[in-house]
Amino acid sequence: MPRTRMDEIFTLAEEHDGLLTSKEARAAGIQDSVLVRLAQRGRLERMTRGVYRIAHYPADRLAQYRETVLWAKASQGPEDIALSHETALLLYGISDANPSRVNLTVPTSARLRRKCPKWVAIHRANLSSDDIGEHEGLPVTTVSRSIMDVLLATRRTDVARQSVSDALRKGLLNNAEASSLRRSITRTSSLLSPLTNGNHVKVNDAAAS
Repeated sequence: MPRTRMDEIFTLAEEHDGLLTSKEARAAGIQDSVLVRLAQRGRLERMTRGVYRIAHYPADRLAQYRETVLWAKASQGPEDIALSHETALLLYGISDANPSRVNLTVPTSARLRRKCPKWVAIHRANLSSDDIGEHEGLPVTTVSRSIMDVLLATRRTDVARQSVSDALRKGLLNNAEASSLRRSITRTSSLLSPLTNGNHVKVNDAAAS
């Protein structure tokens, strides 16, 4: 039986739990007009610009994070990106933080050609390969990088120290790594002035359009 366009799309989307980008579809020979037509027929759902989901595909708890990564990479977007800050701590299970937006770090020079969704908070930094790991198939800043990023963004030494303890208990850090990270937290916190109530408000990246 010959394969249909929907069969091809399903194969592309399986890797990302039912999500795919128009960029991936074009690379497979599927034009944007086909995606638009399938969305109009209810076979696909348009999540954000350039990102589609197969309708009725069962979403898992990581769906929004996968969508965030695909959104940033769509239409020639940057490759060296990672879920970061409180979002990374949440994914690792080493913080009680429940951020209202998905935190994503992109290169400082990256030009995001698509409007940033309101539920995404963009941070800019040039991450090295040593700063980025993989967690359940998603690019995520390493435990150490994530903890230090949260400390610098929030000035919450208590959160940073608790995250180190949780990571050590879960086996995400060894004793030497935890000790080194605690020293870094002490040095860094002595240079930081506290923010009111320990809160840090992020805004969407104004350059993302």
